Amino acid sequence: MDKFDCLKVFTRVASLGTFTAAANELNTTQSAISKKIAWLEKQVGITLFHRHARAISLTTGGKKYLSLVLKLIDEMSLVESQLRHEQTSISGTLTLSVPSAFSVQKLSIPLNEFLNLHPDLSVNVSVSDKFVDLVESDIDIAIRASYLKDSGLKAKWFMDNELVYFASPEYLAQHPSITDAHELTQHQCLTYSLFTPSDLWRFSEGNTELKIKVKEQLRSDSAEMLVKMATLGQGVAAMPKWMVEHELKSGALTQILEQYKTVKLPMYMVYKDSEHQSQRIRAFIDFMSNYFS
Repeated sequence: MDKFDCLKVFTRVASLGTFTAAANELNTTQSAISKKIAWLEKQVGITLFHRHARAISLTTGGKKYLSLVLKLIDEMSLVESQLRHEQTSISGTLTLSVPSAFSVQKLSIPLNEFLNLHPDLSVNVSVSDKFVDLVESDIDIAIRASYLKDSGLKAKWFMDNELVYFASPEYLAQHPSITDAHELTQHQCLTYSLFTPSDLWRFSEGNTELKIKVKEQLRSDSAEMLVKMATLGQGVAAMPKWMVEHELKSGALTQILEQYKTVKLPMYMVYKDSEHQSQRIRAFIDFMSNYFS
């Protein structure tokens, strides 16, 4: 069998989760897919997948092998691209992973401009607030608001999020006033579950950092959900200011605790560490950096 063909089949099975889905995508039979995976497992000398009644999952060895295979395929594709002189053009497909609210409120306009500049490029935007594995999910660039840990990935800062604290006028009218951060412990709070820990809110007062453990009335990984519940009067929330500017101006939400120094949460473009980044990835990173600067 053609080993490179089997490797490509392996990556599609790993991504899609079943032999049947891979067979449908590759326009072949489930039996053919199964034979190629079995042949590859024999060649490698390890079991790549756990077989279950209705699904499959990668073994520990399979996950390590997938990372290696994806890197190999990326490098081979890059070499082929260079040989075809495509490396100097901005074309092909750029795959992004972007937080939900950011995709609509902050990314749509610059992305529109970028696409207008490069008509040969197509972009696949995956909307998710959760951190994704760029290798396993085949993502070129992930946009994330976070203090980054050392992960072996590269990151490019392009903006800071100014965190603000807010609640609806109705909630504030029906509950004790909030003039000090410590008073939050007596209130219902709406927390973002992807922050760790989600119930610990930080404030800067001069050179002092305050850490307030709040009561989680509602916890969610959807920023839009938390903003909506705040407007409905369920409690106090904290989000980047750009996300709630409209609600603050309209009076649907009221900003509180403005006396504290604004907490800045950096926003990064995260991408795989590679000596030969494609032109479309480099161009998008440069464009976004310039746009938000």
